[in-house]
Amino acid sequence: MKLIAAVDKKWAIGYKDKLLVSIPADQKNFRNETMGHTVVLGRKTLSGFPGGLPLKGRRNIILSTRENYQVRDAEVVHSEAELFELLKTIDSDEIYVIGGGSVYKMLEPYCDEAIITKLDYSYQADTFFPDLDQKENWHITDISEEQTCFSIEYHYVRYKNESPLEMP
Repeated sequence: MKLIAAVDKKWAIGYKDKLLVSIPADQKNFRNETMGHTVVLGRKTLSGFPGGLPLKGRRNIILSTRENYQVRDAEVVHSEAELFELLKTIDSDEIYVIGGGSVYKMLEPYCDEAIITKLDYSYQADTFFPDLDQKENWHITDISEEQTCFSIEYHYVRYKNESPLEMP
């Protein structure tokens, strides 16, 4: 299972239920990485998508504690236990965790890879990704050349988890 996110210098990912920044090349990279795979996300993350609709060309699994919450063209699970039961039926290499903060935090220990767009800037934020640089079991395996979008500089950084947990 893989994590994919864009983070700033403080590992922030969002503010007021919105992404910190929109970089077309990063969005294209995200689309290329996740297309044809399963994406796991929370209800609030889905609400931030255009029209609040699931991503096309991907199997969307939405985690929401709202019992009656349903989404057309997506599978909705209502608990961690229900999510883990469903994820066990999918090849782990096919799963991308795409947000938000609480979903990243919950699933990070079970992931074996992270694809992180590291922004060379600190934004005002209220939602954060787990700081993989501070975790003993996560190690950088690849860093891209510096990328630029207007005044924003960033790198694509790949991490590997040396000891992911087995799903309960």
